[in-house]
This record gives sequence, structure tokens and C-alpha cells, in this order.
Amino acid sequence: MIRRLVFLFSGSAVFWLLVGLPARHLGGGDAAMVFLGTALLLCLAPAAATLIWGEWALRQAPDKQLILVLGGTAVRMACVLSSGWGLYLWAPFYQRQDGFLIWLLIGYLFTLALDMTLLVVGRTETQGPIS
Repeated sequence: MIRRLVFLFSGSAVFWLLVGLPARHLGGGDAAMVFLGTALLLCLAPAAATLIWGEWALRQAPDKQLILVLGGTAVRMACVLSSGWGLYLWAPFYQRQDGFLIWLLIGYLFTLALDMTLLVVGRTETQGPIS
């Protein structure tokens, strides 16, 4: 479990560098790096929570796995959207910056894909198929 969490955090850091640095040099400036970094940080907490929850749910009955899928999506979206929207409305650096919302979407989709990949690849054969 710890190894997957480390991979989630380090994969996000590598993504931040591999996507943020070119965006910075292609006209996004320092704001692109800050927006992407903030977006990834906002997405990492719910991603880590759903990864831990998923590890537990894959050892449970199929009905609990369904709750993971629906509940994990709801938790992740609620956390990321509410905190991102709060920054967009009230934090001076992010206020009314549409670029931040675009980077938030990119960061959300990346962490979602990485989280689900780690969850599916990390399950053992004794856990059986995901239902």
C-alpha cells in the first residue's frame, strides 16, 4: 500500500515537471507551473483516500466494490471541485483565472487515471475480478 501511495505522489511530481515546464516555456509562464502544481495537490488527497479505500474494498463483497466506485467518484469530485472553486472565487492569485480551471481539469484527469491504474494493477489474483 505504501509503495502505491509513493508511486501516486512521485508520478504526480513527474507529471508536474513533464507537463508544467513545457507549458511554462510555451507561453504559460510561472502561472502554468503554479496552477498545475496547485491542481495536483488538490487532487492528491482524495486520490490517496480512494486508493486506500479501494485496497480495502477489493477484499470485500462485490456490493462494497460498487460503493467504492460510486462513493470514490463522489468524494473525489466534491473535494476537488469545492476546493478548486473556492480558490477560483476567493484566492487573489487564482481569482477569475480561467487557466487555473483548465489545469485543474488536467490534474484531475491525470490523478484519476493514475489512481485507477494503481488500484487495478495492484490487486492480487486472490482478490478475484473486479465486479
